[in-house]
Amino acid sequence: MSRSHAAALGQGRVAAGQVDVSFVGDDGQDRREPLDQCWMRPFEAARPIDATRSKRGAKGFAGLWWFATTADHVGYESWLQRDHVMAWDFDPTVMALVSRPLRLTWQRDDKTVTHTPDFFARLRDGTAVVIEVRSQRRRGRGEQPMVEPIVYACQQVGWTVWRVDVMDPVRTANLRWLSGYRHPRCLDARWTASLLRVFAEGAALMDGARQVGDPIAVLPTLFHLLWRQLLHTDLDAAPIGAESLVHGGDI
Repeated sequence: MSRSHAAALGQGRVAAGQVDVSFVGDDGQDRREPLDQCWMRPFEAARPIDATRSKRGAKGFAGLWWFATTADHVGYESWLQRDHVMAWDFDPTVMALVSRPLRLTWQRDDKTVTHTPDFFARLRDGTAVVIEVRSQRRRGRGEQPMVEPIVYACQQVGWTVWRVDVMDPVRTANLRWLSGYRHPRCLDARWTASLLRVFAEGAALMDGARQVGDPIAVLPTLFHLLWRQLLHTDLDAAPIGAESLVHGGDI
């Protein structure tokens, strides 16, 4: 998954104490606090500050993704966002994700500027991540200045900023396929141990499935194990198929 950590501009920096964060508190009431005072809040567990909606001219539709990592739903506003949410669901370093849980406000040239990041994530090492999803070829001139000045403020409080673009099409297609088997209902305990044993040293996907049982019965569990990364295959080289090499390994 492509990640670009945004760098603060030399000019137009905004300090953390100059940025206010609007969010929905635990009591369901709207709150607004300075970033340098509320940065430790678990925003990954906060409610979205506004409803997920389709954007005019967007190539895709708004919706909800069942995020297997937390067994909860995460909103998205385009197919590009959906693909990234899917990839973060697959990423074992991502512990939690929420769409649009906060709005940032600061002053620029005596005018009030606001920006709502697309997502907020918490990594397993505790890192907080503010995420912008933008297709480079569709990025408008007016969007960049709204984001860049607050990067420095986020970095001041230890937040990381990711700016992500279109994903690799082969990896995306493979993750879309595996994601259809991400729900625990796809795991049949009857096949798990045998699949882990058969693929321990590596085998072609369909050959290994046939060694365990009827592929129609076995494959959902195999794909679930690939999603959970208890088994592995190359997701970047080619679409998953009967001859794909599957092997074991740690999560």
